[in-house]
Amino acid sequence: MKNMWASRRNRFTALGKLLGGTGAHKDVQPQFSNQQILLSWAGAIVGIGALAYLSLGTGYPLVIAPFGATSVLVFGVPDSPLAQPRNVLLGNCLSACIAVALVALFGAQPLVMALAVATAIAAMQWTRSVHPPAGAVALVGVMSHASWPFILAPVFCGSLVLVCCTFAFSTFAPGRTYPRHWF
Repeated sequence: MKNMWASRRNRFTALGKLLGGTGAHKDVQPQFSNQQILLSWAGAIVGIGALAYLSLGTGYPLVIAPFGATSVLVFGVPDSPLAQPRNVLLGNCLSACIAVALVALFGAQPLVMALAVATAIAAMQWTRSVHPPAGAVALVGVMSHASWPFILAPVFCGSLVLVCCTFAFSTFAPGRTYPRHWF
């Protein structure tokens, strides 16, 4: 019985280390101060709130799920190359164009979903504009049977609003600089 409990305790200790409590993983995961966490939280409220209220006021749908992930990057890790304006704007718009073109050519079959995401990744790599949430833009585009207006609204306009909100927010937030580079 004693061995059984020791074995379980060892498994829980190993699980704790794996999840980042202690050990080598702690060195590779970013750590954030309370101020950084609070600023990321407030920034996301500003960015997503702006998209939501603009959507209501204009009647244009500017909120799509991938923008939640974009907010994680631009407000949570604004120094990341993946969060810079070029990556947000070009990555999202390329992915939207690819989704719309593939839907127009082949419809919204499961294989088209896979093809859209894979092609979006390749296009972002080729143009040096990798933005992980843009893979979701391609997927959402195919799943929603998107047509050409999808590229302008929500994708381009929503991406631009998030970049502008991040820039404005970072101007007033202590210790924040965004962007590191525009293009």
